[in-house]
Amino acid sequence: MRLSDVLSKPPKLDYQQIDGFLDGKTLSTGKQRKIEIGKIKINFFCKSCQENRTFYSDANLYCIGVSNHIVSIDCVLNCEDEDTIQMWFLIESDGDIWGQSPKVRIIKRNYKMPKTINFDKEQYGDYSELLEKAQRAYRDDLGAGAIVYLRKIYEQITKQTAVASGIEIITNGHRKNFRLLLEEVDKTRSIIPREFSENGYKLFSELSEIIHNEYDEELALKKYDSLRRLVIGIIDNVRNNSELMSEIDHLGWNKTEGGF
Repeated sequence: MRLSDVLSKPPKLDYQQIDGFLDGKTLSTGKQRKIEIGKIKINFFCKSCQENRTFYSDANLYCIGVSNHIVSIDCVLNCEDEDTIQMWFLIESDGDIWGQSPKVRIIKRNYKMPKTINFDKEQYGDYSELLEKAQRAYRDDLGAGAIVYLRKIYEQITKQTAVASGIEIITNGHRKNFRLLLEEVDKTRSIIPREFSENGYKLFSELSEIIHNEYDEELALKKYDSLRRLVIGIIDNVRNNSELMSEIDHLGWNKTEGGF
């Protein structure tokens, strides 16, 4: 596996072994070196053509030494329509990063993209952007901030499903209590995976406590990964319901109550 293979995928917590890219030579702090790591390939969503497109980097890039375990890589990704995205990676190794077969992971990843380009929507549709923002906050050690995005997703997908199913979300001029709305939606559409169907509201309560009750930021970071997996489970459950997705598509994700 080459470093480009790691950089082409979303950041992971575990280290992955790759072919050495620094020729077994140390890279001093602040020094720059040309590296051959293969092309980075990342999908983004084009708002103009309403489809995903693959953006590529050059095979030859430059990295800057930070320490014996960390390097920084800047690059520009291009697509066939000449749109460009600026990206920056901070790579950490489990050991000396200049070794012959280092184990590495991405600890920071940022980008600047034009307004016509958005995040890849192939897997999670319009929730991809919020998931990416949650992940970015988590990587920046902003635990509570990451949880805000997860709760927002949970609220939106519940309201979207309610609207698509003809369930009222307004009662006597006020928004329906979320617990009651969630119970009604899940009873009608079973949006909560059966593995934790009895704890659907408990998940929402956990997310809310972290946001409102001044939870320990470190504890929020520890719980983030598990909470994210549960929220993604709900997204997958809804998207796998072909009948429901047909109704939601007919209404339009961005036009219904709670869309973004």
